[in-house]
Amino acid sequence: MKRLIIRPGAIGDCILSLPALEHLKTDYTELWVPSPVVPLIQFADEVRSISATGLDLLGIHGVDASAWLRTQIESFDEIVSWYGFARPDFRTALESFGVPCAFLPALPLSANLHATDFFAQSVGASSGLLPRLCVQPGERRIRAVIHPFSGGLRKNWPREFFRALAARLPLPVEWTAGPEETLPGATRFDNLFELAGWLAGAKLYIGNDSGVTHLAAATGMPTLALFGPTAPRQWAPRGGNVLVLHHEPLTELPVESVLDAANRLLGSP
Repeated sequence: MKRLIIRPGAIGDCILSLPALEHLKTDYTELWVPSPVVPLIQFADEVRSISATGLDLLGIHGVDASAWLRTQIESFDEIVSWYGFARPDFRTALESFGVPCAFLPALPLSANLHATDFFAQSVGASSGLLPRLCVQPGERRIRAVIHPFSGGLRKNWPREFFRALAARLPLPVEWTAGPEETLPGATRFDNLFELAGWLAGAKLYIGNDSGVTHLAAATGMPTLALFGPTAPRQWAPRGGNVLVLHHEPLTELPVESVLDAANRLLGSP
């Protein structure tokens, strides 16, 4: 069986769907995912960026599939796609290649079910699974890492609160940021798998509801996630060492509360 899996979405969404993706592994498994997620997929035989395949143009009026894309799609026995669930034109175009396709919703349909369980149940996998990334930790250092960003302003704890927290933590703090996030002195990685290894070498991670927070949790490291408008019951990072603080609005979450939670994760009195 040669299976193509297509999984679009934000970094956190893709990480939460890892158990479902791994459940779909077969004799030959190829994944097409967003460019940043490519280095995180370790179990597949081949991983490609969706944008590099031209798949995102499929189904657009007046645009024909390239010869390469047609040859690739026709080589599979089956396609499982989280891409195109709400795009009838895309589904029709993909099905026209004659390969059996299953289209799955890219976002949970129920607010009462955690996203990882929703994605897993969609493909017949068990609930309660943890997204895991097998990384070799970088240099082991007694430090905390803070990533003070997210995909939306309402999801961000105030930067000055993070600074106040950093000054009171019982260990040194290093900061990380994405390529386009402004934070002087931050450690940055273009490759998310390399970032995961660097994070895994730390004693503690603290961040907002973001893809990097999900990345940290998936390494198994102690992770403190600060949630505001998003429902943790559905979108919290999953891991054996994850603690979530939920407060809406986040601007009213006291530094003292975050400090207490961080010390609990560190095992401090």
